[in-house]
Parts: sequence; structure tokens; C-alpha cells
Amino acid sequence: MGDTERTVLFCLHPHPLREKLCDKLGLVPGQHELRRFPDGESYLRVLTPVSGADCIVLADFSRPDAKYLAHLFLFETLRELGARSVGLVAPYLCYMRQDRRFAEGEAVTSRLFARSLSSHIDWLITIDPHLHRYHSLGEIYSVPTQIVQGAPALAGWLRGQDGLLLIGPDAESEQWVSNIAQVSNHPYVIGTKQRLGDRSVEVTLPDISAYRGRKAVIIDDVISSGRTVGECVRVLRGQGIDAILCAAVHGIFADASDTYLLGTGLQALVTTNTVPHTTNEIDVSDLLASPITHFLDQAEDER
Repeated sequence: MGDTERTVLFCLHPHPLREKLCDKLGLVPGQHELRRFPDGESYLRVLTPVSGADCIVLADFSRPDAKYLAHLFLFETLRELGARSVGLVAPYLCYMRQDRRFAEGEAVTSRLFARSLSSHIDWLITIDPHLHRYHSLGEIYSVPTQIVQGAPALAGWLRGQDGLLLIGPDAESEQWVSNIAQVSNHPYVIGTKQRLGDRSVEVTLPDISAYRGRKAVIIDDVISSGRTVGECVRVLRGQGIDAILCAAVHGIFADASDTYLLGTGLQALVTTNTVPHTTNEIDVSDLLASPITHFLDQAEDER
């Protein structure tokens, strides 16, 4: 890897991956001051010297509107202070949902956000972004990107647990739920989902009477409103399954949906530490270490 003594990691908001990545890769924890003036504008000061250093920004981009502008200030300030490169690790990548203009006049925010972010960074690493109509991040980002799969972390957590049945809520989840099931050695079933609105879905599951007595684990990539998982719980309970857990990569939990889900009869709610939350039980730092090293080595080779 490149000169890790000159690689500084900044994180504007508390994140469980900050210390882990610094320890694994020997990165220097960047220090900063971030506050607001009385009029609500942001004040940012970089306290760690970065002249000649490669810099990495670890960003929590859940609920991004209140955070994004400060990150732009950080990216550009690091450059002005002489950073050799500025890379971004955004374990959860926001603004991927609106990938086309569904109604006349709508902003295609995924493209607009990607264009803006690309102009401030040298590379981007993220975990399981919502690629629906895009085949790759390269369709909208103009900087090198690398996507890390969160499935190995979920599979590692599930491996060794007995008597489980994995539940994929819809056809989109089948490919990675099947992979997790194969690695963790558990059976799985896939449901069908009809989205009726932002907070309304209908899930149908096949007959699972043959698996009665097993503990069901609903597997999802992102939990936002929680309605998909909540509907899965309702259907599972209707089929006589009472022991139900949920494991997800990104826990956004909009509108206190974690409280809503635990109120549905869900016994446990587990997420990876891509988005800071009390449900973080699965660590993804090992998955991020290799792609970060790749970009640092690449930057060193280009000098």
C-alpha cells in the first residue's frame, strides 16, 4: 500500500467504521472543527495538516440534505490545503432512488447528485447502492468507483446458526439472498412484492408449512420506511411462524420505523455498521479495507 503515514481519514459525523478503518489500515485520524454560526451557516476548520497527504473522507450519507454541504466544504478545503488526493468512502450512498423522470418536470436527482459529487472527489467506494435501472455507478459518476457487496458480512453473521429459513421479500432480492443462503448453508424462499406507495406495500410468500419450527430471517438491503419488512412479518405470522428476525445491510429507519418493526412482533433487528444505529451488529470494515488499499496503491503508482 502507499504511504499510510500520509493518509488521513476524516469523518465529519460520528461513525462506527472510523476507528476500525484507521486501525486496520494504519490511517491517521483527521481532526476538524464543525459548528454552525448563529445564522445557521456552517463553520469548518481542518485541524490536521494535510499538505502532500492522501485524504479519505468517511461519510454517513443517510438523511443527506443536512450533511452534504459541509462535506463539499471539506472536500474543497482539503484540496486548498494541499492534499494530494481526496477519496470518499460512503458505505451508504444516497440519491440513487430517482433514476428517471417518472413525471414531467421531475429532477433526476441520482444524476444531479452524482455530477456534483464527482466534481469534488477522486474516487468513491460504497456498499450495495440501489442500482435499479443503472447497470453500474459509472453511468452517472465520472470518477473511479468500486461497489462492495454486503452479502458476505450477512452470510458470516448467519453462518453457524441453526434452524433458520431465509426470506427474500421480492424478486430483486433473490440473487443475493440465494448467495447468502448457499454460503451460510440455510434454505430460503422468495416472495413477491407490489409497491402501492412510498409507505404501502403488499408482500406474498409461497407456502412455507414445510419449514414450520424454523426461525425466519428476513433479509433486506435497505430498511427505510420498514413497510416491506413489516408486511413480511405479518405474512409469516399468518403462516404460523412466530420466531422472526430481520438482518439488513443499511438501516435508514425513517420516521422511527425501527420502533414500528419491533412492535410488529419482530424478535430482533440487526444491521451492518454502514449507517450508525443501535442495531449495528455486523461489521463491514474488512470488506472495505481491500478496495481502499487498491485506490491508495493506484494513486501511489500514478505519481
